[in-house]
Amino acid sequence: MHILILNGPNLNRLGLRKPEIYGNRTMAQILLDIQRRWPDVHFTYRQSNHEGDLIDWIQEANNEMVKGIILNAGGYSHTSVALRDAVEDSEVPVVEVHISDITRREPFRQTSLLTPVCAHTILGKGTEGYALATEWLLLTQKTDQ
Repeated sequence: MHILILNGPNLNRLGLRKPEIYGNRTMAQILLDIQRRWPDVHFTYRQSNHEGDLIDWIQEANNEMVKGIILNAGGYSHTSVALRDAVEDSEVPVVEVHISDITRREPFRQTSLLTPVCAHTILGKGTEGYALATEWLLLTQKTDQ
């Protein structure tokens, strides 16, 4: 199985930026843990601070052997209609991940434009959210077969 993990703006700073909110683990550490937990799953990781890159990667996943997308769109979750449209159009299930619980954050962060068009959403589970998203995708794929 192939899972694509996409991170949006500022998530290249995981482990450094606001550790009191986002934790002190880097994405490299998170990926290593996930790969150790599921050695038979092929993970591709991409991060960009540019909205168009995320949209391109979601669209490209439709033409590849990707079976699921884990998306932490960062600030674009609250602002990007274009990213929402790409997720809605995706033939691949997308699991939205937020490290913090956005419903308990500042008012401008409390609404995600992506939630209504994602297959599943994980909020406020810290960086463990990436593993929980993986578990959800694997369970969903088993029941679909």
